[in-house]
Amino acid sequence: MSETDTAGPFADGSVVERLMTLLDDGGPVLTLLAILSVFTLALILIKLWQFAAARLYDRRTLNDALAAWRAGQAQEALQRLEASKHLGAEPLAVAMRGRLESPDDQDRVREEVTRLASGRLEQLRAYLRGLEAIGVLSPLLGLLGTVLGMIEAFRQLEAAGSQVDPSMLSGGIWEALLTTAAGLALAIPAVAALTWLERIVERFRHRVEDSVTQVFTTAPPPLRHAD
Repeated sequence: MSETDTAGPFADGSVVERLMTLLDDGGPVLTLLAILSVFTLALILIKLWQFAAARLYDRRTLNDALAAWRAGQAQEALQRLEASKHLGAEPLAVAMRGRLESPDDQDRVREEVTRLASGRLEQLRAYLRGLEAIGVLSPLLGLLGTVLGMIEAFRQLEAAGSQVDPSMLSGGIWEALLTTAAGLALAIPAVAALTWLERIVERFRHRVEDSVTQVFTTAPPPLRHAD
């Protein structure tokens, strides 16, 4: 087998050339959609990294802290939360400390916990509106490209006069519909990813809210400081 055969489809640059031809056929709208597809992938990867760093998939930390709290082991519960990188650990720890150290000022403690939790939610929701915008605008951009392509196809048809070539019209329509397909191909995964990521954020909100509520509705155990 020769080196040319083992180099695969990229040996003669045919794949890259085809992609460049498609971009050229689709015009500036298709190029814009290609750029948006890169941004979409980058946003999804950034959010996945952020969620992993925030330990959102770790259900054990908050559960173990709450179990220790209900068992009367306040110090152990606080130590677990302070040692954790879970994004909901700090609001829950503030709620526990507030119950223990400020029993007569629970309204202020609740406000502080709400402030912290709201800040964490804003961190998790960052860039999600960008995904939403891409999901909404991509089909519209694709439709715009199709309309512009159809206008150009009929303009060429008119310029041809009596010497009309049917392949000219069919080729123009094919190129025009290309942007619609590209817009839909970008919008579908963008909207699907947005829905999934928003669901993860919503589960986090519900989990923190439920955990904090359990702290405020459970009698606080005595806080025993280590010797």
